Amino acid sequence: MDTLRQLTTKEKALQVNLEGDIYGSFAEIGAGQDVAANFFKAGGASGTIAKTMSAYDMSFSDAIYGVCERYVCEPRLMKMLEHEYDLLIERLPHRAPNTRFFTFANTVEALNYERSNQPHGWIGLRFQCTPQSPYNECIIHVKMHDNDAILQQQALGIIGVNLIFGCFYIKDPEELLDSLLDGLVPGRIEIDMFRINGPDFKHVDNRVMSLKLVKSGMTSAAMFGPDGNVMQPSEALYKKNVLVLRGRFRPVTHVNVDMLLTARRHFKHEPDVDKEKIVVLTELTLSDLRTEGEIDEKDFLNRVDIICSLGQNVMISNYPEYYKLVDYLSGITRGRKIGIILGIYNLQRVFEEKYYTNLRGGVLEAFGTLFGNNVKLYVYPSKKVGGEGLYTLDNFVLPDNLHGLYQFLLDNDKLENIKGANVNNLHIISDNVLAMIKSGQEGWEQMVPRKVVSAIKEKCLFDYPCEPAYKKSLAEQPEKKVG
Repeated sequence: MDTLRQLTTKEKALQVNLEGDIYGSFAEIGAGQDVAANFFKAGGASGTIAKTMSAYDMSFSDAIYGVCERYVCEPRLMKMLEHEYDLLIERLPHRAPNTRFFTFANTVEALNYERSNQPHGWIGLRFQCTPQSPYNECIIHVKMHDNDAILQQQALGIIGVNLIFGCFYIKDPEELLDSLLDGLVPGRIEIDMFRINGPDFKHVDNRVMSLKLVKSGMTSAAMFGPDGNVMQPSEALYKKNVLVLRGRFRPVTHVNVDMLLTARRHFKHEPDVDKEKIVVLTELTLSDLRTEGEIDEKDFLNRVDIICSLGQNVMISNYPEYYKLVDYLSGITRGRKIGIILGIYNLQRVFEEKYYTNLRGGVLEAFGTLFGNNVKLYVYPSKKVGGEGLYTLDNFVLPDNLHGLYQFLLDNDKLENIKGANVNNLHIISDNVLAMIKSGQEGWEQMVPRKVVSAIKEKCLFDYPCEPAYKKSLAEQPEKKVG
């Protein structure tokens, strides 16, 4: 596979062109005009390309693919793939027995003349792995960071060739993902969503692929919904009011659930929050996913299985500092309210100046981003360490030099105590619960929601000493008689 990765863009396109049984169409809208061009320039394109088109004018595009709210969006891409692929099947039935059909499509917004937009694009391939088989699909979303529109178009041409080549020649989805940026200098293109599905890729868990996007540095954040389907953050959170709970969720406890429920009650009563446009996120950082320095994919899936079973959206990020997460979300929500839920001891760490020594403005620079005009922190109480009573914003302990800054944040409604917290659960510590689960010790069931108990026992999550339900059902089936 190393030799395949070293192929140039032209060599990849030529190999596809010379294959003989790979045949399809290209539809490119907006700035993504270079993919088909790479196949033409490579030579032998008549063996691969049935049709290329560009519905550049919006009226023509609507007439062909139907009306979408936005032109650079996933629904538009899916309409393009469906329309063009159906045409192939309809018009070329004589080729079907010996042809692996494909349709490549993209809809892209490059850098405008004023340099005032965020260049991005949706790119997809619908393809057969064998003739006359059901199709598979690979969909990606990219952000382009070149400071010139021509360079962005060239980069899109490269990533499009990589996608087509990878889907046909690279069977391992992780290697396919890595190959998408072949021939591109790091930093030119960011891939923040990847999804591959179809009969030949049933074994792929796209949540793990989302993790790999962040882990490999292709993007800093990825997202999927309660159903496990990957989502593109900018599209899912566009102009939404976002409420975020960061945690390890190993496992989800009654405290985590109470933090979400009580903070949401506060958040939805904010005067600048639209109740109909609230998105709640549970966020896992790469650092919180590491155990003994490594990220265990099985452990990752254990956690997200449980979070998803509770109906929550999941974001994976490489933003260990809260102010970086807020900066990222602010660029998506376009001025809408952002709420951050955290415990009082986590807030204490937020105020520690040692985390901001790399910033010229130190804690003030970080707080300028963290406590922007549209951001508020909701602080969950805790039991006092080594003492009685609750630790809240009312008795928050800080160094003398930060008292003025803290008071400023209180006076400007940037911090708020979460009221109505279930203080009877404050003794629950997730690490203790995890240890009880692993050892089979009784009592942990009272510390987590019922759905979490069921998931852990049915799937033997977090090394719970049991046999998974599906294995039990297999063992209980009567043996088939031979002869």
